Amino acid sequence: MKKSKRVVATHSNSPVGPPALTGATGIRYVGNEPAIPAVPCTIHAPVDGGIIMSDRAYVLINVLPGRTSDVVRALSGIKQIKTIDPCWGKPDIIVVVEVSDQDALTQLVLSRIHEIDGVSQTETHLVYRLKDSKAK
Repeated sequence: MKKSKRVVATHSNSPVGPPALTGATGIRYVGNEPAIPAVPCTIHAPVDGGIIMSDRAYVLINVLPGRTSDVVRALSGIKQIKTIDPCWGKPDIIVVVEVSDQDALTQLVLSRIHEIDGVSQTETHLVYRLKDSKAK
């Protein structure tokens, strides 16, 4: 089995640039820093034997009217949640979570997030890594 090479993206507007986050292009930067520094872009075991990263998911949360601030406060106490973004419209809140595996994600969403007073519904989107495909 052929071992694939690690692809590293660099920031084209800077001679040195910030550290590479992923093999994909299209990362937004503010100055020399990624626009969202708290969320690493590599989330699964690298094919080159590097450090195993956690699974990442987006959880879209709908809350009862007038409860968004209370829910955001409760979410901020959960260590697996990396970003919390209250939004206009539906969903009311989008969070990025990082967990060790899908069982941990299930427990986080069903046992922790659903139990927060004011949460009415969630929708979870597990992030996965696409394999590079080369045209032949």
